[in-house]
Amino acid sequence: MWLLAAFGRLPGVATARSYRRGWLRGDVTAGLALSALLVPTGMGYAQAAGLPPYTGLYATVVPMLVYAVVGPSRILVLGPDSALAPLIAAAVIPLAADGDPQRAVALAGVLALLVGAILLVGGILRFGFLTYLLSTPIRVGFLNAIAIIVIVGQLPLLLGTSADESGVVAEVLDVVDDVFEDGVEPVGLLLGAGTLAVILVLQKVVPRIPAVLVAVVAASAAVEVFGLTDRVEMVGALPSGIPAPVLGGIERGDVIELLAPAVAVAVIAFADTAVLSRSFALRRGEDVDGSSEMRALGVVNIAAGATGGFPICGSGSRTPVLEQAGARTQLAGAVGAVTVAIFLLAAPGATAYLPQAALAAVVIAAASALVDAKGLGRLWRVNKIEFCLSFAAFVAVGLAGVLRGVLVAIALSLAVVIVRAWQPHRTELVELENIAGYHDRERHPEGHRIPGLVLVRFDAPLFFANGVILTKFVRELVREREDRIEWVVLAAEPITDLDISAVEEIERLDDYLAHRGIRLAFAAMKGPVKDKLHRMQSGNRFGADRFHPTVRTAVVAFRHRNQPGIERSVLDAPPQDIVPPPRKDRPAPP
Repeated sequence: MWLLAAFGRLPGVATARSYRRGWLRGDVTAGLALSALLVPTGMGYAQAAGLPPYTGLYATVVPMLVYAVVGPSRILVLGPDSALAPLIAAAVIPLAADGDPQRAVALAGVLALLVGAILLVGGILRFGFLTYLLSTPIRVGFLNAIAIIVIVGQLPLLLGTSADESGVVAEVLDVVDDVFEDGVEPVGLLLGAGTLAVILVLQKVVPRIPAVLVAVVAASAAVEVFGLTDRVEMVGALPSGIPAPVLGGIERGDVIELLAPAVAVAVIAFADTAVLSRSFALRRGEDVDGSSEMRALGVVNIAAGATGGFPICGSGSRTPVLEQAGARTQLAGAVGAVTVAIFLLAAPGATAYLPQAALAAVVIAAASALVDAKGLGRLWRVNKIEFCLSFAAFVAVGLAGVLRGVLVAIALSLAVVIVRAWQPHRTELVELENIAGYHDRERHPEGHRIPGLVLVRFDAPLFFANGVILTKFVRELVREREDRIEWVVLAAEPITDLDISAVEEIERLDDYLAHRGIRLAFAAMKGPVKDKLHRMQSGNRFGADRFHPTVRTAVVAFRHRNQPGIERSVLDAPPQDIVPPPRKDRPAPP
């Protein structure tokens, strides 16, 4: 019974229960459009990983079907990826005796199983919280960088040039050099440009038509009608066969050798997938739990390793295709996977007339939709620091790769958090005519101070780096006042935490004020923070009489400091019944 209950809570099952008939057309057409892209990319990345091309399809079909059930993201496409291919090759090829392809496939399968186990355990331990370190500026910069990386990677296929370099700048320079030396392939460029034009025009003019599918079919028809198979590079026929376990011949020593590479692959796979998943979810107004995504990615990699595949992750090139084609739920990915499986079994020659340039155009059209120029413009207008953070993420991902780039961006985000906590907003509070409460003096310079009292608010947790900022600010306020100060009240509601260093700074401030006959008190301090202060203070320095439940009660207690018990009466009375004593320059209220 508990197994059935657990199965019912799976994301794909939950989506199926609430599925709407209106979503079906978009999911089916998007899945069919995606299937045309899954074949060449899967085969190409498998070859880049030093494995037989057909394993790229095995690493696509079963994992996508599994993710449709366990995956929390509705449109994320998982499969072979360029970010993992070099690591897989570096881990597998040295262990494959004399380049034996079957042993290489078995080793890659074991690597996928290890990666899946690591991710599954990490998800169970809820390490997915790391995705919440990816702020909006990082997400904008990341997606813009991914778009550029994907577009640049497709240029050689579109122009008919070679691509011998890695990295955005190196690839661009290599393409430019090849174009100047050897020119472009005019027929392929014409097919690719025509495919791109059809997609963009149909998406703009007739958005209901599956533009990607129409463009791919049209390009294939043009190749057949005009006999262009010898003029342009083709995807070629699919290999036949179905995914099956191929883990024979693996020894204990092989598993040990693959452990360290598995950790590296798992880190990169999750970093890539988590950013993609969260970014696309936010674009669609959805929410994806990072730990759930990590667990799903682990299960999917285990499925890939058990069925002749290799480690996989989220795809930055195929996910936009699914989104742009109108996908609504996980069914779209399942349709794409089933279509590829049908081709493998029944029609392995169906892609014989599909030009690589047309597929490059599909990817470029999808990637261009990721470019968020408006987001960058908004960041520039509202916050220059966050714009610089987004630009840094863009540069880091573009030049250093997804993992290093995301790590750099997260480090910059944490640095910004530290700087903001180190130099938070702090202000003196004043009274305003005919307005209840106590207000920021910087925003209300017309406000008046309460004679003999300094009201201070500090808008951040207190810790070792900013405790001295608070005490220095209070000393400056005390020194600049011309009237005789008797009390300093810290409006402590914004202070959500403190450490021992901050407590020591508060004690030094208390000593400084006490030497001048000034009493330090606290208002609206949260219970857990007050408990920490009591626990970490020296002796019983801050007794109960130093704490007031609100700023208002603290001010009233100051004004009636020679009348014991006044604070209790303040708590029992409504705010309008507590009227401050009249100032000399205005009459008493009626």
